[in-house]
Amino acid sequence: MAPEKYLEEVRKILDHLEKSQLPAIEQAADLIAGALLNKGGVFCSAIGHGGDGDFCNRAGGLAAVQKFSFNLDISDKTPKILAERPRAETFDRESETIRFAIKASNLRAGDIMLVSSVSGRTRAATELALACRALGIKTIGFTSMQYSASVSALHPSGKKLHEAVDVVIDIGAPFGDAAVELPGFNGKVMPVSGVAMDVAGWLIFGRTMEKMAALGTPPTVFISANRPGGEEDYRLKTDQYEKRGF
Repeated sequence: MAPEKYLEEVRKILDHLEKSQLPAIEQAADLIAGALLNKGGVFCSAIGHGGDGDFCNRAGGLAAVQKFSFNLDISDKTPKILAERPRAETFDRESETIRFAIKASNLRAGDIMLVSSVSGRTRAATELALACRALGIKTIGFTSMQYSASVSALHPSGKKLHEAVDVVIDIGAPFGDAAVELPGFNGKVMPVSGVAMDVAGWLIFGRTMEKMAALGTPPTVFISANRPGGEEDYRLKTDQYEKRGF
């Protein structure tokens, strides 16, 4: 049945993370702990099919992990016949927008950016990683090496995400992401990348907490606001984070 088959595939992901990714998890945790202890920030871009919402502002999670997003709205409607007129200069809107957003943001050299692309080929993810690294911002990339090996890059440089980041977390998702074969469907169903990214992220953050606590500088970690006293604790922890930076 589908539930049993999916649980079997999730167990494969957990085994993959445990057997092959713990060194990368350790490296990522070192980067984050080092950044926090040296007045750096930790930012999480939209983790496609995964847990940027799960990583930020969570009970049991690091207060320091903050979402990174941007939006550029341009109102310049033209008739279709004028939309593709040649420019006097070469301009790549997607790349220029991402690089402008990084430069205009609060990110600084020594900060950390989490970025993801399950397939590894996504242009925006690779551009974000390259733009960060150009400014000395360390990058941790979540991707599937199996998937990435089977597709071509969309970024003009020809690079995929794993070639653009400082630390690669191979989440182990299969080619196409869907993992379960069910009768009546032409292809596999039920993707596993979201589960994989969530687990990998918490392995990194948990190890970060452990490392910093061992140094006598435990980071700010939230408890559930729905526990008795939780709202007051949340306010105190938020104030602590704002004053210390971690």
